[in-house]
Amino acid sequence: MSATTGTHLSEQSIARLIEESGDPTTATVARLMGAAADAFAEKGFHATTTRDIASRAGLSPAGVYVHFTSKEDLLFELSRRGHQTARDELVAAARAAQTPTDALRSLVGGFSAWHAEHHQLGRIVQYEFRNLSPEHRDTVLELRREIDKVVRGVLQDGVDSGEFEVEDIPGTALALLSLAVDVARWYSPEIRRTPEEIGRTNGDLAVRLVTRR
Repeated sequence: MSATTGTHLSEQSIARLIEESGDPTTATVARLMGAAADAFAEKGFHATTTRDIASRAGLSPAGVYVHFTSKEDLLFELSRRGHQTARDELVAAARAAQTPTDALRSLVGGFSAWHAEHHQLGRIVQYEFRNLSPEHRDTVLELRREIDKVVRGVLQDGVDSGEFEVEDIPGTALALLSLAVDVARWYSPEIRRTPEEIGRTNGDLAVRLVTRR
C-alpha cells in the first residue's frame, strides 16, 4: 500500500489508466478493475478467483458478471487499456520531439518511468499476457505491433538524418522496449531510485546505444 495515501498502488495505477485511456467507465467497473489488478498482482492470474475479485470490490460474485464475462475478460480490459495508453503516449512523445534523438530519449525514458511508477499494473499487462484468450491476445498483439512501429519509426528517422547508426532496426527496437518493460519486473518502491531517475537513465542509455560514433 502507498505510505502517503493508504491505497493499493494498483488502485492508483488503475485510476490513472482509466483517466488517460479516455474510455467511459462507471465507478463499479473502475472498482472491479482495481480489485482485479490487486488480486492478480498479489496471487497471480490462475490463483485468483472471481470471488476474490468480487470480495475486494465489495460485490457479490454475481455482481462481477454484470460487467465482465470472466476474470479473463477483466485481464483483457486491463491489458488493452494499458497497451492503448502506452501507444498513445509514445505517439505523442514522438510527435512533440524536435529530433530523433530527443524522441528516442523521451520514448524510452517515459516508457521506463511508467513501468516503475505503475510496476504492479505493468507486471500484469506484460507478464500475464499468455493467459488471454486467442481473440483477446490478437487484439493486444496488434497494439504491441503499433508500439513497436513507433519506436522503429524513430530509429529509422535517426538513421535517415545521420544521428543514429543502427544495422538492425527491428531487433534494436525490441531491445529498447525490453529495457523499459523489464523495469516493472525488478522495481520496488523501497529502492532509492525514483521512476523519474530510472527514466532519465534508460533514456540516455537508449540514445548512447544508437548514436553514430
